[in-house]
Amino acid sequence: MILKEQILNEINKTTYHPLDIHEWATLLNCTETQSFKYLIKTMNEMVEDIEIAQDKKDRYISIQEAGIIIGKLSINPKGFGFVDCADEESGIYVNEKNMVDAMNGDEVAAKKVEYKSGDRECSIIKVLKRNTTHLIGTIHLKRGIHVSLENKTIHSKLKLINASAFHLIDGYKVLMKIVQYGKCMHLEIEKILGHKDDPGMDILSILLEHNIEPDFPEDVMKQAEAIDQTVSAEQKKGRTDLTHRTIVTIDGNDSKDFDDAISIERTQEGFKLGVHIADVSYYVTENSPLDNEARRRGTSVYVVDRVVPMLPQLLSNGICSLNPHVVRLTLTCDMEINQSGEVASYQIYPSYIKSTERMTYENVNRILDQDPELCNRYRRLGSLFEDMQECASLIRKRRESLGSISFDKEEAVIQVNENGDVLDIFPRERGESERMIEDFMVCANECVAAHMKWMEIPSLYRIHEQPELKKAKELARVALIMGYRIKGGLDDLKPNQIQEMLEVFKDEDCYPALSLIALRSMQKAKYDSHCLGHFGLALKEYTHFTSPIRRYPDLIVHRMLRKYFFDLNADKESIHQDEILMEELADETSICERIAIEAEREVEDMKKAEYMLRFVGKYFDGIISGVTKFGFFVQLENTVEGLVQLSTLKDDYYNYDPANFSLMGERTHKIYKLGQKVRIKVLAADKEKQIIDFVVAGARKRR
Repeated sequence: MILKEQILNEINKTTYHPLDIHEWATLLNCTETQSFKYLIKTMNEMVEDIEIAQDKKDRYISIQEAGIIIGKLSINPKGFGFVDCADEESGIYVNEKNMVDAMNGDEVAAKKVEYKSGDRECSIIKVLKRNTTHLIGTIHLKRGIHVSLENKTIHSKLKLINASAFHLIDGYKVLMKIVQYGKCMHLEIEKILGHKDDPGMDILSILLEHNIEPDFPEDVMKQAEAIDQTVSAEQKKGRTDLTHRTIVTIDGNDSKDFDDAISIERTQEGFKLGVHIADVSYYVTENSPLDNEARRRGTSVYVVDRVVPMLPQLLSNGICSLNPHVVRLTLTCDMEINQSGEVASYQIYPSYIKSTERMTYENVNRILDQDPELCNRYRRLGSLFEDMQECASLIRKRRESLGSISFDKEEAVIQVNENGDVLDIFPRERGESERMIEDFMVCANECVAAHMKWMEIPSLYRIHEQPELKKAKELARVALIMGYRIKGGLDDLKPNQIQEMLEVFKDEDCYPALSLIALRSMQKAKYDSHCLGHFGLALKEYTHFTSPIRRYPDLIVHRMLRKYFFDLNADKESIHQDEILMEELADETSICERIAIEAEREVEDMKKAEYMLRFVGKYFDGIISGVTKFGFFVQLENTVEGLVQLSTLKDDYYNYDPANFSLMGERTHKIYKLGQKVRIKVLAADKEKQIIDFVVAGARKRR
């Protein structure tokens, strides 16, 4: 056992008490001159690397005993931040003056302080890993060359060290490499992206700021170009031929990559549901350039007018896409669904299919509504969609009986023209076909997860843990304010308790606000190497199997199925190495997903602010979606949300009541509370800051 391991083993024992260097030398038998020097050197290195710590008497202690936490720093544009770490229920506050030179997203070590009041703070003591290496900025040429950053969390002084090497024009967007961190940051221009007013530059800047690169490296493209775009007879060997089945894809009108297809047959007991998924792992081989790049990206990113795919389009829109009327390699999960909506039996196997038809959600919804023109056009498919609807209904009822939560969160559709200018924003409508496909995909994901779990195959699982007690109590308090008491205890909250509450308010004005708060009270779904269940779906087993074109975890699940189930690999060392790999990939892919979500949200907020600029001075009706000590948020029917700042409420002096999520006027006793209807006027919108300000319509100044 090496010395570091010995030290860590001893210092983390529950029976350990602080020892100085001489006591450690005796304990580890390092009293000889050479061994003692080596011990001192090792201990100093471990302190420097925040593996251990020292107390005021220079005795060595564990970092936990020293109150040191390791986590990721999230900085608010106003300067303060929070350190999120696995051992803490929520992020710990960091004041701006205690940041040292840490940046948003860095992995840091911080010293924790807890006050008698219960408040917690920490101070950054060391940056362990830099997660920001490049920045996007806009060049300004007034009184010299200056740069303003897209990243509003950075408040350091900036110095461009190679500006003279470029012909810079006022308004140019540039990609810069950080060559020196600290209070004065040194930046080196690597690339001119274009002018800030160029079409699409606003979205590209946000993507690059999050290290989301639209272009693929040369070696990745070479591998993609070398892949044959047709399926050969050789590739069909060992696979089940399903080209005789009626199989369709159902996706959005604008979709170009189809990674899932459905078949269905009536049986005496119910239905035989076939979920056929593109066999991406056949083409993306382990540790190849394609695989390494897909792992780095983790997921495709979908923003307003473009997709940054996880795989090159030759794969995502070509040979891996289940395009109609062509043979494609797939993995199939056939499930016998009984009248209770349960999977009575199943088979998972490699196959090849020929999609009968490329259907859209819109057209399937119209067929289910008996649109005569579409029913006639697709009459050769018989009762396919009616059978799907009936089967999905059985699956859905079963999940609802388990307590699966349906938040019905409104998604925004942002329509833009060829220049990226916003034409309109409205809520996305979800019809029966969208719900059907969701039911089928969830059913297949649950089935495959249970299979992987009980066969003890190394895998990635999609987990969603139970809400923290603090968040559960807050949700219960909001529900009580609105007149509903959550049934049952909160210390072991069940999903059906939340679903029952949401069902009560389904048709109320306050539903969107309550649904959003319920969603925010949840833990974040993530990937894990252990099957810990999915709280929101009320399922004990769940994974992601159905989208390997756009999600790396799905590709990994396919790879593990092939390796340990289809090919029957039983090598213990291989299994052990893959179990370690699954732990690494769970963390990596969860981080990639969060980055993609942040970028998508920023683009959406920016485009909403851009759209509302034309409505400054106009009036709208909305619902109060959040109340804080500095004002309240109002969500409009088109999903746009803006802030009514407390300072704009001139008719009275308003006090914030956190217990009731409301603001109350001292003189008028007028109340602004969660879920309340309110008419507002658009005061301002800032595209760069991605914020929208409202004022209450008709508000008068107090006397």
